[in-house]
Amino acid sequence: MSNPSLELQIQTLPDNPGVYQYYDKEGKILYVGKAKNLKKRVASYFNKTQEYGKTRMLVKKIATIKHIVVFNEQDALLLENNLIKTLQPKYNINLKDDKSYPWICIKKESFSRIFPTRRMVKDGSEYFGPYSNFKIISTILDLIKDLYQIRTCNYDLTQNNIESGKFKVCLEYHIGNCKGGCEGYETLENYQKNVDAIREILKGNFKESLKDFKIKMNYFASEMQFEEAQKIKNKIENLQNYQSRSTVLNPKISNIDVFSIVSDEAVAYVNFLQIAHGAIIRSYTLELKKKLEETDEELLELAVVELRERFNLLTREIVLPFPLDFGDKIKVTVPQLGDKKQILELSIRNAKYYRIDQLKQIQIVDPERHTNRIMAQMQKDLRLTVEPRHIECFDNSNIQGTNPVAACVVFKDGKPAKKDYRHFNIKTVVGPDDFASMEEVVYRRYKRMLDENQSLPQLIIIDGGKGQLSSALKSIDDLGLRGKIAIIGIAKRLEELYYPGDSAPLYLDKKSETLKVIQMLRNEAHRFGITHHRDKRSKAALNSSVEEIPGIGEKTMLTLIKQFKSVKRLKLATEKEISDVVGVSKAKKITDFYHKINTIN
Repeated sequence: MSNPSLELQIQTLPDNPGVYQYYDKEGKILYVGKAKNLKKRVASYFNKTQEYGKTRMLVKKIATIKHIVVFNEQDALLLENNLIKTLQPKYNINLKDDKSYPWICIKKESFSRIFPTRRMVKDGSEYFGPYSNFKIISTILDLIKDLYQIRTCNYDLTQNNIESGKFKVCLEYHIGNCKGGCEGYETLENYQKNVDAIREILKGNFKESLKDFKIKMNYFASEMQFEEAQKIKNKIENLQNYQSRSTVLNPKISNIDVFSIVSDEAVAYVNFLQIAHGAIIRSYTLELKKKLEETDEELLELAVVELRERFNLLTREIVLPFPLDFGDKIKVTVPQLGDKKQILELSIRNAKYYRIDQLKQIQIVDPERHTNRIMAQMQKDLRLTVEPRHIECFDNSNIQGTNPVAACVVFKDGKPAKKDYRHFNIKTVVGPDDFASMEEVVYRRYKRMLDENQSLPQLIIIDGGKGQLSSALKSIDDLGLRGKIAIIGIAKRLEELYYPGDSAPLYLDKKSETLKVIQMLRNEAHRFGITHHRDKRSKAALNSSVEEIPGIGEKTMLTLIKQFKSVKRLKLATEKEISDVVGVSKAKKITDFYHKINTIN
């Protein structure tokens, strides 16, 4: 360490749990982190060469280290979370959510109003949500309106105001949507009883409301008030229909929170599901932009603390994809099978779908950012020194050793650059020798690029296993390009990726975007090569067939090849179609020739 001041600061750090803060020479906060042992954790930044560029940049900027000692790791985690949100350090992930999501509010007041809002006011009112959009809130509030007569006015319904006759009932009372609490037609006790029932529905507990409605329905039926009984029956059906649309799980699973994480090179998505009374009552996905190549464990730990604080979650059990420690007061479950495993998989699926939606939006709104992300991911997955902005893929085509050709397709920034595609007719190889053919075309391609001073690709992909890769490498070595261009081979059967000098293949996740780009390249090279091979084979077949027809010379033969492309098309053509190309006399000779052959066969 070249900075004596920093070295002294680290030596005097305690071995206790706590939070450390890095500042630059101007006193600006750079980073906040937590540690089980402050001295060991902070020293680890300076005792080794950091693998990632951003971390190296952070370490270079550190001028001052501050710390706060706490009792245990859990306190450190909570303090770290609060400091990140308060100080917003440059190299920490952003825990502040820019979006304003809608909630359902039960106002703390006499004759509580229930309404949607985007603002949370800390006045003792209760808030349920957040919900992803107002459409969901409208559905819930419509259900509540069908079940209970709740006021929509803004009157201050204190007991004094009601008794003094300050208010008059409105249209909502006359059409049956409100019971007229403003004029004392409904007691506060009865109104708040309905609010309590609504609160349970918002929490996902439908049991008590259904039970009360069934008691009322049976009472009205026993009193021969069948019209009222039918109204209550309709409410029961509405409530049951809404309940069935909720994702209902095992009723024995109640009051647990489920968290999962899906991440890529730059961003992590943490999904949260709140389970109550056997149903999912809340789903929320938090997007975290990485700053220092944080692990999934570090990100999920921060996200759990943040979401529990944000939504005031008090559940004692949380379900996670891997173990984390949140102290004795919170039980962490990592399910291996059963209902909780299914819920965790559902959460992971939600995180994945959210990520896909975000990526699609980025691809439309900001295609450059989408491309940059793909390139960075490919560089990481394929262990490259630079991003593969220019990729070329080679494929050989020959059928039973005839007309051997090769194709080279080019992708730039992850997209086909078709004007740069090239076909190769094999010139120096006799017979079906894929290895020698690959060696020839790779040499010809890059010899010409070097001669013409063209920019070389960052990555070459060879469609084939170790043999084709070794052949291509011979040409790369002959041209002195080893180490200047990365080269890999992809084997067809298991999508194995082979590297020069490495006998063990690399297997990418079947759903990874890197593998999808490689497969697109390979399939495009195959398509482009096969098309050229078919054209060449068809022309050769047509050429040999036409040569056998008496009275047909070379000039006529070339005209026919240009027009009909293949023997099959020429055979199927009518005498009139052929005569339009080469005249009546020659057309008759051609049709008579093929008619005679068909008769013999």
